Amino acid sequence: MPENQKQSIHTKQDASAQAGASQKGVMGWVEDRFNLGGMKSFITHKQVPLHRHSLWYYLGGMTLFFFVVQVTTGILLLFYYRPSAESAFESVQFIMTEVRFGWLIRSIHSWSANLMVAGAFLHLFSVFFMKAYRKPREMTWVSGVIMLFLAMGFGFSGYLLPWNELAFFATKVGTEIVAVVPLVGKALMEFLRGGEDVTGATLTRFFAIHVAILPAIFVSLLGFHLMVVQVQGMSVPPGVEKKEKSLRYMPFFPNFLLRDLLGWIIALGCLVAIAALFPWELGVKADPFASAPAGIKPEWYFVFMFQTLKYIPARLWIVDGEIVGVLGFGLIAAAVIFVPFIHKKTDHPKTNRIFNLIGVIAIIYIIVISAISYMSVE
Repeated sequence: MPENQKQSIHTKQDASAQAGASQKGVMGWVEDRFNLGGMKSFITHKQVPLHRHSLWYYLGGMTLFFFVVQVTTGILLLFYYRPSAESAFESVQFIMTEVRFGWLIRSIHSWSANLMVAGAFLHLFSVFFMKAYRKPREMTWVSGVIMLFLAMGFGFSGYLLPWNELAFFATKVGTEIVAVVPLVGKALMEFLRGGEDVTGATLTRFFAIHVAILPAIFVSLLGFHLMVVQVQGMSVPPGVEKKEKSLRYMPFFPNFLLRDLLGWIIALGCLVAIAALFPWELGVKADPFASAPAGIKPEWYFVFMFQTLKYIPARLWIVDGEIVGVLGFGLIAAAVIFVPFIHKKTDHPKTNRIFNLIGVIAIIYIIVISAISYMSVE
């Protein structure tokens, strides 16, 4: 072999060895400091069960996707938003008319907020019907339910931020309902409002709650929720466990993860299309001295509670009817949180049927009452 050819081969081998050593050096440096070997082994060995209900596993990731969209678009809006009664409406108006694609970013933020709550509700009911809250996944359920309530809190606090007429009076009605809570209701209302009435102080407080307090609590719970889901794995419904002796499994990485990412891409395309075709309107600037517009209603996920309170008589024996309604919803919320500790016999067909019936009735009630509220003319 000619000398120059040998030299060329040695040069290529040396370059390849140097590149390998460099790559090994970087990975070795990272491995020495972060010990990623265990994480890599865990991800590569993690599996997702395959059965006729596997489609519901993707709802959690979809809800997470909408939260990521919320954070991303919210940060972009923060560059221009001014949280004061004098300039909040004008700053949102500026975003929608002067900032390039500002109207689209705001519309995506508003639509994704609603889709996130809808996804969280669907995820909750899918977990409920698949009995994925049974031992040892009790805390997965508890953290998930609390995150749903926090998502609704995001919606309530963010609703006021544009400082438009509809949001102003809806917030006024919502905080008045809070005042009904015995003992602490009045103090809680004044804390939320920053005084007796809905003013600029209320807007500032809602802004702080929306962009600082709720995100800090939500992200902490989200980290815990994702950790326990990864450690405990996906739950298999009791009925599937009994009928199918040998379950098939799919690797989490890359199979399940790539399917999840495909769903995110499709959801992003649909979200942008909805936001562009049906842009979120700004409305009219709030006037505290104006009368409330007819047919004032909260966001859709609060409508069934709002309508239910209207059905309750003003007095129930010696108790204010509104107090009974608010306390009733509080007890229902507590019961939902503690479902895993109430329904322990998930392998018992009779108790399963009872709890499934309760879930179906709840879904029908929410849909029917909300539909009646929207169809009613006030």
